[in-house]
Amino acid sequence: MGRTKVDFPLLCPGSSSRARGSRRLSAHPAAVAGGSPSMRARFLVLAPALLLAGCGGSNSSIDLLPADLVASGRQIFRHDTFGDEAFWTDQLRMHEPIGTAVSPRKALEVGLKVDAEALPASVVEGIRSGKVNLDDPATTVALLKLDAVVGVKGVVETVAGVDRLARVGITCALCHSTVDNSFAPGIGKRLDGWPNRDLNPGAIIALSPALDAQKKAVYNSWGKGMYDPRFNQDGLSKPVVIPPAYGLAGVEKITFTGDGDDIAYWNRYVSVTQMGAQGSFHDPRTGVSVTHGTQDLVSSKLPALQAYQMSIAAPRPPAGSFDAVAAERGRLVFQRANSCATCHSGATFTDANQRLHPGADSMAEPEQPSYAARSATKMYRTSPLRGVWQHAPYFHDGSAATPEAVVETYNRRRAMGLTEQEVRDVAQYLRSL
Repeated sequence: MGRTKVDFPLLCPGSSSRARGSRRLSAHPAAVAGGSPSMRARFLVLAPALLLAGCGGSNSSIDLLPADLVASGRQIFRHDTFGDEAFWTDQLRMHEPIGTAVSPRKALEVGLKVDAEALPASVVEGIRSGKVNLDDPATTVALLKLDAVVGVKGVVETVAGVDRLARVGITCALCHSTVDNSFAPGIGKRLDGWPNRDLNPGAIIALSPALDAQKKAVYNSWGKGMYDPRFNQDGLSKPVVIPPAYGLAGVEKITFTGDGDDIAYWNRYVSVTQMGAQGSFHDPRTGVSVTHGTQDLVSSKLPALQAYQMSIAAPRPPAGSFDAVAAERGRLVFQRANSCATCHSGATFTDANQRLHPGADSMAEPEQPSYAARSATKMYRTSPLRGVWQHAPYFHDGSAATPEAVVETYNRRRAMGLTEQEVRDVAQYLRSL
C-alpha cells in the first residue's frame, strides 16, 4: 500500500525502544459490527498494524499503517462533521450569528484559523493588498464556501445573488489543529494534532441565540484554550486545557483521566456528546447514554480516524529553543530514583499503560469540582511529555504557565529538594522533548 506521508515525520515518540506493557486495540463493537463488510475486513487487516504502531517502536511500525486508511482518517479528522450540523444549525442556530455578525477579524480573535492552502491566489492577493474586507461577515461566509476555516464546515446557498450561510458544523480539527502562521497570524498551513490553545470554544458557543443568559455566562467564563467536555452532561463547570492529538502511538489511556483504552473511545465520546454527531455513546460507569438521530455516522469512521491520529508524531522542538547543556543536566535530575521518571517513564514518558493515579497525585488538585471525580475512572493519567514545549499552559487546569512553573510546583508539593538551578535545568530538559 505504500508509505504514508503526513505533515510531520512518521516517527513514533521514543522510537529507539518499545513502550513498556502490551498494546491493546479495542474498537467499539459497532465500529466493526456496524460497519460495511469491507470496513470489517479492513479492520481485521488493520489490527496488527495498529498493535505494532502502538508499541512506541520504530518508524517502520507507523509505516505499516495502510496509507489509504491513514489518508481516509486525515480526511475525516479535517473535514467530517459526522452529521453534527443537526446540532450546530438546527439546535444552536450558530449559522445565524456566524453568517451575519462574525467577521474574519472577530473569528481570528476567538482563535479560529484559516487554511492558507485552501485560498485561491486572488483571495491571497486581496488579503495582502487590503482589498478583501476582514471586517465584513460576508467575507467569513466566503471563506467557509472555500472550505478554508479550519474545523468549521459551512453550506452556503446563493439567494438573489447573495451568498448566505445555510448550515454549519464542526470537525475534530476545530480544537485539535492549528496553523503555522506562515501567511499572517492565524492564517497558514495546517498543523494537525496541535491543540489550538488560541481557540475560545466557550465564547464561540455563547454566540448561540438558542442559549439563555445563564449558560452563556458559563461558556464565556472558560477562556482561551479551555473546554469542559463534561459540562453538558453533568451541569458542572471546570474546564480543562485542550489536549494535543499527537504522540498518541503507544499510549493506551488517551484522556486526562484515562477513561478509555484506545483513541476510539474518546473520539466516540467527543463526536457524539460534544460535537453532536449522529450516533451513540454509552458508558455505564458515568451514566452517560446519548443517541442522536437514527443513523450511525460515527462507528464506521473510527478505525481510520484512529489510524491517522496514531500516525501524527509529536513535533520536535525548534532549533535553539532550549539550552542543550542545561537540558542534559536536567535529564540526569529527571531520571533520579524516586524523581520525575518514576511516573513519566519509558519512551512515551508516561506510566499510563500500567496504572492510573489518585486525585491527590495531581498538581491541580484539590479543586472544586474535581475533574477526576466527574470521570469514569475517578483517577488521573500521567501525561505524556513528547512535544510538551508546544502546548503551554500545563496541568489539566492550565495553572502552570511554563515548564519552570511545572517543576517548581512539583518541587514544592513533593518536597523534592531541587535547587533553583536544578529546577531550571529540568525545565530545559522538558523543552527538549
